[in-house]
Amino acid sequence: QVHLVESGGGSVQPGDSLTLSCQASGAGAGIYALAWHRQAPGNQRELVAVIDRTGRTNYSDSLKDRFTIARDYTKNTVALQMSNLKSEDTAVYYCAAGPWLRSPYFPAYWGQGTQVTVAS
Repeated sequence: QVHLVESGGGSVQPGDSLTLSCQASGAGAGIYALAWHRQAPGNQRELVAVIDRTGRTNYSDSLKDRFTIARDYTKNTVALQMSNLKSEDTAVYYCAAGPWLRSPYFPAYWGQGTQVTVAS
């Protein structure tokens, strides 16, 4: 079991930066990959970025130039640094945890989500 709690969402203007944080706890917190997903109104939930216990990362191709995922292994936290935010980045951002070994990453646990709104 992994319990995930996100923080750091809010309302910002286009071009601003924002960092989201997620605290992971439970038996699998240090074992699983940790990831950020997002879901905009009317859209499917999509993967933003994922990082495993070794530091291996994978990003959405359309976001990798502006978003950075980072993991603190001692604190079991994962952060998403977002820069040059655009209105289309408006979404609920979810932290997730799951296996990512030989098989593709699979989100098995979810946080409650945090809202990010980008508007002038």
